[in-house]
Amino acid sequence: MAHGAFKQLALQTEWEELDYLVVDLPPGTGDVPLTLAQLLPLTGAIVVCTPQKVAQDDARRAVKMFEGLGVEVLGIVENMSYFVGDDGKEYDLFGRGGAETLAQELGLPFLGGVPITPALRVNSDLGDPTANWDDPSLAKSFDAIVTQTASRISMASMQGKLQMPSISVS
Repeated sequence: MAHGAFKQLALQTEWEELDYLVVDLPPGTGDVPLTLAQLLPLTGAIVVCTPQKVAQDDARRAVKMFEGLGVEVLGIVENMSYFVGDDGKEYDLFGRGGAETLAQELGLPFLGGVPITPALRVNSDLGDPTANWDDPSLAKSFDAIVTQTASRISMASMQGKLQMPSISVS
């Protein structure tokens, strides 16, 4: 069902002129990422994981999958890097820095980390994610990731790496 829904979205939507199209995929190496890589010319993929070892293992498999599809991995982002309480104190609920360590191991850029904050959850649940830029620490995290990502996309585009991926089974 997810494969069919994504195919319909990708091929039957009349997109206006876009600077970027960002597709948030479920974790792992399932049908949706494979369908995406087969249907659309991709500049690259960004792999997101939380700091824990098990998430790093999943992210490592996702990197290998995209590499196998000929899709450049632009970098890795750490989600839920730490929790910021209402008192402003930071807590490392899931550890911290696991995605950065993974990026170093794989020779990929680390694009940044995103903390968990009550405002982030509330704004997202309300359907107003741009309100997250009202929080200076969240704005700093998001701006750093966006800037790094835009830079990596520009480099990939200038190098002519925008091409239709293909799958080879061996």
